[in-house]
Amino acid sequence: MSILSKKHFHDEAAAFAYLEATLWPEGPTCPHCGNADAGRITRLEGKAHRRGVHKCNECRQQFTVKVGTVFEHGRIPLHKMLQAVYLMSASKKGVSSHQLHRILEVTYKTAWFLTHRIREAMRDGTLAPMGGAGGIVEIDETYIGRLEGQPKRKRGGAQAHKNTVLTLVTRGGAARSFHVDGTRLADVLPVIRANIRRESEVMSDEASWYRWVGKEFASHDTVNHAREEYVRREGERVIHTNTVEGYYSIFKRGMKGVY
Repeated sequence: MSILSKKHFHDEAAAFAYLEATLWPEGPTCPHCGNADAGRITRLEGKAHRRGVHKCNECRQQFTVKVGTVFEHGRIPLHKMLQAVYLMSASKKGVSSHQLHRILEVTYKTAWFLTHRIREAMRDGTLAPMGGAGGIVEIDETYIGRLEGQPKRKRGGAQAHKNTVLTLVTRGGAARSFHVDGTRLADVLPVIRANIRRESEVMSDEASWYRWVGKEFASHDTVNHAREEYVRREGERVIHTNTVEGYYSIFKRGMKGVY
């Protein structure tokens, strides 16, 4: 049975039970006063009450498991919102609002609003420096789309008419992408300095704008793609930029195929 066939994706009562078991493994907790005493919280049932409503006997407030979550004030059934969360988190190339509009059978406007709420909930809101002692951060740049008002070809290089994206990937961890003006040292070095810990090991290709990186961090190793070098081993160290290259393959297919 596929994951999307599970009951909590199709039945509202099961959806509430699933979310309560996930967020309240020890029993309901009042989001208003923090009361977690099961004896002081009453589940309100019957036709006169909304589904999943509890009443806290400490602060006298009513609440459901949706309060304080991305689902609060949602005007579509909870089981459909759970489907949206699953599809967005399981689709590594992304899923468009139009696709959710068709799958969930809601309006495009509703799907668009829902996707933005879910993406905001996924964002951790922090930009602490990446890497650390013994950590490896791979750096690379790519070109995508066309700059507004630019012809397909422009003097200054085959990619001069495209947007430049700089990406930092912690090997085995998270990635960050930045839209930069170009690949001059003044464009890329401030981003690298602000987002990578100084004690990190940095790896990149042989591009000239990365030459000064080694002076800023614990180490800087490069692979020479021009000579068809993609992986190099030095003892136990494996030097490559394949992680960030793989990230770009997914990133571009998401941008071109979904968004």
